[in-house]
Amino acid sequence: MKQQRASVFASGTGSNFDVMMQDEDIANSIVLLVCDKPGAAVIEKAESLGVPTLVLDPKIYSSKQEYEKVIYEKLQSLEVDWIFLAGYMRLIGETLLSQYEGRIINIHPSILPSFPGKDAIGQAFRAGVSKTGVTIHYVDEGMDTGPIIAQEEIEMIPGETEEQLKTRIQAVEHRLYPNVMKQLMQNVTEEL
Repeated sequence: MKQQRASVFASGTGSNFDVMMQDEDIANSIVLLVCDKPGAAVIEKAESLGVPTLVLDPKIYSSKQEYEKVIYEKLQSLEVDWIFLAGYMRLIGETLLSQYEGRIINIHPSILPSFPGKDAIGQAFRAGVSKTGVTIHYVDEGMDTGPIIAQEEIEMIPGETEEQLKTRIQAVEHRLYPNVMKQLMQNVTEEL
């Protein structure tokens, strides 16, 4: 039975990446970190854990297609089965979508379809909604529009700060995402 191989795409500090790497089953499947922000904290974390990195500045490429072609070639060379987005702040384009259809997963800090895009926690906080939460979904060509895999709501607490809300949402992310990742990869392995 072939073990599933995964790449994590991240742009920032890598708090979800940290949690993934603490789970032995997931850590053993992660063969590459892709980062679009040279100097992002997640790069150093990956390197310290022995995870190979591919760091590309999209601005040096003439098109999204050219940028993603470099990523795709690296993913193919490592026989990557899954792409897990963890704070990757770029829309995935046709080059990767066509090759990894149904195998690119994103985590988003709101109950989609509410508050897609950047600063979802801030959007929900400023809107004064009674609930928000976390969504894990398949990636399609839209911004946070792909089919939903899992969601978990949390109640807003009157008087809490945006930072406190962010901490509570991250706690849900850090529990939910690894569980979904393992289920997806295990289901595929069992089908082989």
